[in-house]
Amino acid sequence: MSPEKMVTMANQIATFFDTQPGHAPDKIAAHLKDYWEPRMREQLISYIAAGGTGLRPSVQEAARSL
Repeated sequence: MSPEKMVTMANQIATFFDTQPGHAPDKIAAHLKDYWEPRMREQLISYIAAGGTGLRPSVQEAARSL
């Protein structure tokens, strides 16, 4: 998947969970574990390691627990 599409998808997930009660990064991480295949999660982790440009902070925090 293109990095742009991945950022858009991850940020859409974060936009939803950031507005819900509770700790959003935990919920984002759970969603990514449940619905993203392993190579998508690895791509996200690699993207964050390279700077994570454009990702919401809650996505970056969620990725630490993947």
